[in-house]
Amino acid sequence: MKSIAKTKIFPLVFGLVVLVSCKPKIKSEEPSQPNILFILSDDHTSQAWGLYGGILQDYVQNENLERLAREGAVLNNAFCTNSICTPSRGAILTGQYSHVNQVYTLSEPLPKGHPNIAKTLSANGYQTAIIGKWHLVGKPEGFDYFNVLPGQGLYWNPIMKTNEDWVDGHDSTQGTVHEGFSTDVITDLTISHLEQRDTEKPFLMFCNFKATHEPFEYPKRFAHLYENEEIPEPESLLDFGKETTGRTFGGQILERLADRWEGATKNPDVFWTQYPGLPYPLDGLDSIQKRKKIYQKLVKDFMRCGAAIDDNIGKLLDWLEEEGIADNTIVVYTADQGYFLGEHGFFDKRLIYEESLRMPFVIRYPKKIKGGQRIDDIILNIDFAPLLADYAGIEKPTYMQGESFRPILEGEPQENWRKQMYYRYWLHNPVRPAHFGIRNDRYKLALFYGQDLGKKGTDPESTAPQWEFYDLQEDPKEIRNAITDKKYAAIIANMKDELLKERAKYGDLDEDYPIMQDILTTAFE
Repeated sequence: MKSIAKTKIFPLVFGLVVLVSCKPKIKSEEPSQPNILFILSDDHTSQAWGLYGGILQDYVQNENLERLAREGAVLNNAFCTNSICTPSRGAILTGQYSHVNQVYTLSEPLPKGHPNIAKTLSANGYQTAIIGKWHLVGKPEGFDYFNVLPGQGLYWNPIMKTNEDWVDGHDSTQGTVHEGFSTDVITDLTISHLEQRDTEKPFLMFCNFKATHEPFEYPKRFAHLYENEEIPEPESLLDFGKETTGRTFGGQILERLADRWEGATKNPDVFWTQYPGLPYPLDGLDSIQKRKKIYQKLVKDFMRCGAAIDDNIGKLLDWLEEEGIADNTIVVYTADQGYFLGEHGFFDKRLIYEESLRMPFVIRYPKKIKGGQRIDDIILNIDFAPLLADYAGIEKPTYMQGESFRPILEGEPQENWRKQMYYRYWLHNPVRPAHFGIRNDRYKLALFYGQDLGKKGTDPESTAPQWEFYDLQEDPKEIRNAITDKKYAAIIANMKDELLKERAKYGDLDEDYPIMQDILTTAFE
């Protein structure tokens, strides 16, 4: 495939892209394998989709998400196996847990030569490309073409790197500047690249948005959205600690986000990022007033940022139709994990709590998937790669730990499908301890073991191992840690046994960490 020509500054003019995409098409024989357009956003949590109900459903801009849902299937219970950007992307690409693909925190690349879905599809006739946020430190492998943000990248006038100017690491100023807002830029680059494809071969295209990651920037066209509105608050917004909920750790509280706003206001030239809508004064407010006001800015900025995603999903869907390939293209839209929008008084992700653990997911493939479906089976991000391989006509590679859920999508219930899921978060910090746990259709059990285990970016200050247990039927918002409630004693004992089985199933046994063996011996007595 031809690569996009590089210049020092690469202005993207949407009108030109539209003109190119609307040129008369020469009809060629469709490839027998379906095209795959995998759209991945960052932190675009299910609460802000509007497809999953909740207090924000009447506020979010989601016309094109609803369009996808009408024409495809929505997963009600898709979950992340390690709720943070880099590891989740590693799991999506490889179909493997973090301890297998060796992407534990934010600082590890996939090992050189490691298998992934792009390599697998490339070896089976697919044209492969990724445009947008990569965030896996090392140089992308398996893609015929890549044009990616260095690290988090910029919302405005992003620098992007191709093979020609690649430098390992998250931080780099080397690359090409593309004028505009990143979500718009990434979409236009995606369309431009697909215009140059070989139409006789199928494609795998990852279109990866930076949005809705902090600092939750948005294009000017959405600057006045929600300007005079009061957004409803989550039930647990005023959770100020374990005294009321029994949770065992501090968490990433909203007040820390306010501290970042203040830092960016006072030192805009040296702070790590810039936020829209500053200054945002909070002086003179009591603790409740302050938290409520912080929440209003966070949730409005987040939804404005998400509105730009919805815009661009529409642009991509329209292009597929104009190109005449919509029926033969699998479209996936998902996020790398969930995100707290004030629940428990938190922002950020990382935790096994529902708002962070859940991955919103919608898939459209008119030839095989009936529109308007809602699927309740437990699906994990390690299942995405096996699914794509299955639809490409490839037997599941042995390196993948997940399973294809194609039969479920096509209306064939699977009696032996998983009834529970295993989760592990490695990036230890005393306020967000390292932990692992298990979730089934009603209950959740987690051990916050609180050890850094020498992983990159972790805090060496350990915390005492603590269990948490939630009955998601009686306590769906996870407001009461019921680990000491005697009525659940038998259930908790059984779930501890099941947790050990899940760890053994996936080979996550901590055999290289003597301190963990001591903790496990005590915790599972």
